[in-house]
Amino acid sequence: MDIQSGQNSKGDSMLAQVFVDWRDKPCSPKKHGGMRAAVFVLAIQAFEIMAIAAVGNNLITYVFDEMHFPLSKSANIVTNFIGTVFLLSLLGGFLSDSYLGSFWTMLIFGFVELSGFILLSIQAHLPQLRPPPCNMISKEDHCMEANGFRATIFFLALYLVALGSGCLKPNMISHGADQFGQDDPDQSKKLSTYFNTAYFSFSMGELIALTALVWVQTRSGMDVGFGVSAAAMAVGLVILICGAFFYRNKPPQGSIFTPIARVFVAAFTKRKQVCPSNSEVLQRSHIDPPEHLAISGLEPSSFVGNKLRFLDKACIKAQDGSDVKEGAWRLCTAAEVEQVKIIVSVIPIFACTIIFNTVLAQLQTFSVQQGSAMNTRPAKSFQVPPASLQAIPYIMLILLVPLYETCFVPLARRLTGDDSGIAPLQRIGVGLFTVTFSMVAAAVIEKKRRDAYVDSGEQLSIIWIAPQFLIFGLSEMFTAVGLIEFFYKQSSAGMRSFLTAMTYCSYSFGFYLSSLLVSLVNRITSSSSRDGWLRDNDLNKDRLDLFYWLLAALSLVNFFSYLLCSRWYSSSRSLSANPPPSGLHGEDDHLSFTSSKHVAAEAIL
Repeated sequence: MDIQSGQNSKGDSMLAQVFVDWRDKPCSPKKHGGMRAAVFVLAIQAFEIMAIAAVGNNLITYVFDEMHFPLSKSANIVTNFIGTVFLLSLLGGFLSDSYLGSFWTMLIFGFVELSGFILLSIQAHLPQLRPPPCNMISKEDHCMEANGFRATIFFLALYLVALGSGCLKPNMISHGADQFGQDDPDQSKKLSTYFNTAYFSFSMGELIALTALVWVQTRSGMDVGFGVSAAAMAVGLVILICGAFFYRNKPPQGSIFTPIARVFVAAFTKRKQVCPSNSEVLQRSHIDPPEHLAISGLEPSSFVGNKLRFLDKACIKAQDGSDVKEGAWRLCTAAEVEQVKIIVSVIPIFACTIIFNTVLAQLQTFSVQQGSAMNTRPAKSFQVPPASLQAIPYIMLILLVPLYETCFVPLARRLTGDDSGIAPLQRIGVGLFTVTFSMVAAAVIEKKRRDAYVDSGEQLSIIWIAPQFLIFGLSEMFTAVGLIEFFYKQSSAGMRSFLTAMTYCSYSFGFYLSSLLVSLVNRITSSSSRDGWLRDNDLNKDRLDLFYWLLAALSLVNFFSYLLCSRWYSSSRSLSANPPPSGLHGEDDHLSFTSSKHVAAEAIL
């Protein structure tokens, strides 16, 4: 039987997390889990990202040229679509942890995503489902924007893809990571390796999508391109099913929000209570958790010390002379309170990665159009599709991630003693600082490109746009992997898919913020005598360079904000729980106050 359990400071078992096989029977470490099982998850991750990246990264071209939406509106359609994908990851994480489990969530929503790709392919193939062809850049053509039934079919297909992909993403990461037990030091190192390998798999899928599949879209049409995405998704689902015999499956735990809600309700109900001044009383190890804790699957991996102490009132039991037992909505366990503290304390870290993903949104929208306005033939016999520019970061990642894992991590482990080489928070910080220079490079090159065209009609070579993608690839290797590893390791056994989904929500809010920034910038910079920075459909008349400088400034401010947030979080973690003095443990793991609200050792149950 494969059982993973946390340990307290005295070596007592806190909570057992039983993993099961495909028949819902306890699985064996010899037959299930490990890298053998994780390979199947890595494969579907590569094929799924291959399928959706080929759609998402070239979608602005299809929306602008074929569906005839204006450029700024096309950019917002793309960013809203991608933002929705990542926002829906919360739904996927919730359904997985609460009701379906990772495997069934991936299987069900994988077929939803597949149906969306098929519908997109049908719409792109049938002329009656698209507006009449015309040149959007030409002032002579009056292009008809897609509306009515055509727009309905397009958005239905697009958001079927968003629903399927969103619910799939967090479960691919968490299900793969669940194949490794964190209680074993050797397995813990393999878990860190898995996160780097997962990002390598992700990068391979992106690279193939941005080269081979975008080439197919350019040469054979978007209908064939969408069809290839559907085929890639189908292959991924077949591989997922083939690995069913080897997976360690985490059983769903029931609603993950119920214990969280109980803590806030109980803390609010007892808001007038006074917390103990002795921090050791509140920072207790969790011995013999009560039944409702085991059902919820909460298993705190760390403590948040004296921060957020108002939540500690949820586990205080007031003695008023009666023997009436308080219900679960008035009296929570210390374990539940600490888990809620962890969730609340990681929110500032999450918020600091939103600007990073706003930068990513530009590389998938305006930077593609920026490349389209440049000379796409660096050689007479070779043409670079603008959407393929986004392959540059992933080529870099495919080279750097293995070097990072094989060379840097072992050396860093010896120096720091951390299984990951450098701590996830440090890794995120490096990425957030580096991404600033991606937008600086983008602004400088866009100014150079625009001036060359306005002054002499010369088109700058598309090679000049490479630095902004290269720098972003380096920053993404640090930020994206560090964020996923950080959230997975902070989460409890019963909330790993949902907490992993929060990392994808950062992408969502970043893309939504991009849409908001575009609208605000256009409104603020418009006047009666001139259009806004991004108002025109022609980048040679817009001021995209100024918009990039704005993002560079926001990225730098965001980095300094992150330093403050990570310092606050680290100081919280440094106040780790010490084992309470012997004789103070009680079977209910609650804290008790006398009716006069004075703290006394004998008042602890």
